Amino acid sequence: MSSTALDLTLIAGASRHSRLTRFEHLVIAGWTGRDAAAVEAHIDELAALGIARPASTPIYYRVSAARLTTDSSIEVSGEHSSGEAECALACVDGRLWIGIGSDHTDREAEKFGVTLSKQMCEKPIGPNFWLYDDVREHWDSLELRAYVVEQGQRQLYQCGSVAEMLRPDALLAKSPDGTGQPRADSLMFCGTLPAIGGIRPAARFEIELIDPVLQRSLEHGYDIVPLPVRG
Repeated sequence: MSSTALDLTLIAGASRHSRLTRFEHLVIAGWTGRDAAAVEAHIDELAALGIARPASTPIYYRVSAARLTTDSSIEVSGEHSSGEAECALACVDGRLWIGIGSDHTDREAEKFGVTLSKQMCEKPIGPNFWLYDDVREHWDSLELRAYVVEQGQRQLYQCGSVAEMLRPDALLAKSPDGTGQPRADSLMFCGTLPAIGGIRPAARFEIELIDPVLQRSLEHGYDIVPLPVRG
């Protein structure tokens, strides 16, 4: 079984501590919207790129945990990949933590198979995580944003409330194992928002999760370095 160890900062109340955290399970939850019409809109958005409908909604893709990274850049094959801002639900020492990540995906591979495309790219996450219990009661007030850098200009790419997507508790309850409990040493991406102006590649991708109640935010960004495709 593949795994990866990352240096994370776990933030609970006023305390924060650094911890080398090993993940052995990575799940990408897709089509997690609470509004069925919005889910259909995202499916149509991908259909315009030639990507087939999901087998179920939500759907849970297993991805190698070795794909997780906190690096400030990733290398991708060609010019056809793009990021997706997501909340990241981590299980560490039996407790749930919320961070941010990007389900960076190869859009050409996605046309042939979504599961295949999920394995094609690294999955960047920010190094800072909040204790889920600290935001559970005001979860729906959190706001998720993404920015891209295109031709040197920073542009808003995604923006919305996490209330547009199923809560982490609901995602766990609907997961295939049916236990409603996260696996130890696991991380799950919790779904994304529609792209403003359509899905497209960019030179840089940046993510923010804003907590207006506790007046704080999580931020992470990474550069995308395309590698040449020779055949």
